[in-house]
Amino acid sequence: MADEKNEAVETTEKPAVKKKVEEKKAAPSKNIAKILESIEKMTVLEMAELVKALEDKFGVSAAAPMAMMAAPAAGAAAGADEEKTEWDVVLTETGEKKFQVVKVIRQVTDLGLKEAKDIVDNPGQVVKKDVSKDEAEEVKKKLEEAGAKAEIK
Repeated sequence: MADEKNEAVETTEKPAVKKKVEEKKAAPSKNIAKILESIEKMTVLEMAELVKALEDKFGVSAAAPMAMMAAPAAGAAAGADEEKTEWDVVLTETGEKKFQVVKVIRQVTDLGLKEAKDIVDNPGQVVKKDVSKDEAEEVKKKLEEAGAKAEIK
């Protein structure tokens, strides 16, 4: 509500009064004002060069705030096993009974014969993606019964 009053005051104020209010808000030092003027005149390429030069000169990175925000996410990933709700079943080895493994893959997925055969011929691919822990264990068990080896990730 106070913001609405300020907006109303700003629109009804005289230009000279409004200018004084703006001057009070942003009163950078002379050095800062000169730098800002110089930056205003730069092209985008020149600004990119300036950022790079500042990073090199002071040994900092303009992306540091983003890296700091990503750090907690990385820490949370360490405990992701407890929080993880979706799992992938990956075929690691086909074994000797390829035909049986193809049948199991077709049984647990909606894949056709060709797609299932491609997975069997190229181990390391995801058989079932984003499933519950129980379903992932069940698929793994079926693949292992058919002679294949699988992992849950």
